[in-house]
Amino acid sequence: MLSHHTSFATTTRGLRRESPPMRLFEKAKKFGIWNPSDIDFTQDKADWQKLTTDEKEVILHLTALFQAGEEAVTLDLLPLIMTIAKEGRIEEEMFLTTFLWEEAKHTDFFRRFLDDVVQTPGDLSRFHTDTYKMLFYDALPSALSRLTVDSSPAAQIQASVTYNMIVEGVLAETGYHAYFTMLKNNNLMPGQCEGIRLLKQDESRHIAYGVFLISRLVAENHALWDTAENTMNTLLLPTIGIINEVFALYDPVPFGLKVEDFINYATMQFSKRLERIQKARTMSPDQLERATQDVIDRDDA
Repeated sequence: MLSHHTSFATTTRGLRRESPPMRLFEKAKKFGIWNPSDIDFTQDKADWQKLTTDEKEVILHLTALFQAGEEAVTLDLLPLIMTIAKEGRIEEEMFLTTFLWEEAKHTDFFRRFLDDVVQTPGDLSRFHTDTYKMLFYDALPSALSRLTVDSSPAAQIQASVTYNMIVEGVLAETGYHAYFTMLKNNNLMPGQCEGIRLLKQDESRHIAYGVFLISRLVAENHALWDTAENTMNTLLLPTIGIINEVFALYDPVPFGLKVEDFINYATMQFSKRLERIQKARTMSPDQLERATQDVIDRDDA
């Protein structure tokens, strides 16, 4: 059935510019305007030719996980945007419009690296293990597409936990840490490092919104904390499994990487976000909004 509008927020109450989503929208307009086409890969091409076979392979492995992951969220994100729009949350929807554009931009960035630097990468789906497929081929699209038939708060939490807390907040952030450890710390591939820095900045806003969304839903109904906690705990094991699988292929691991460093990093990111969401159990929605505003204001991206 066709829906009809009866009023518009911006001509009745206006925009809540101090709300967390609008503050994030302001940051997206300021920090999110970068173009993958402008990144200079000249030095990256020269550095690539000097790498050993295993060094090239581990970079390709990590890039293959990111490339498919960014395409996946680009493909799967629309149901979340539609759900928020149907609830009339114009400030949140305005910020969410930046998500889809930025995920598409990230998809473009990684493919440009493969095309311009690697040049003949071949079919990189060989790096997609069964554990990786469970998360990106199944769990992520299932959680997001569920919103088309079930837009309940519990379904929204499951979708945002899967996307923002696990895919972005744990796995992707651990991947950025790996890129910087391999490349920036060894003065390699400045173009790729700059792109990862900008991409990480974008994703930090996505994660901040995810923490806000889940926390808002928990603050509105404290019983939903169980849904958030159970979803995070269920997905943590396969997420750690993906990290372990990367390291298991190499002996020794290129660039001196140590699996325990990255498992510890991933666990730290997980615990940090879980702790922030848990605080919503003791807050009212108004208290949560004020606390979130303070966090966003302290973040420089």
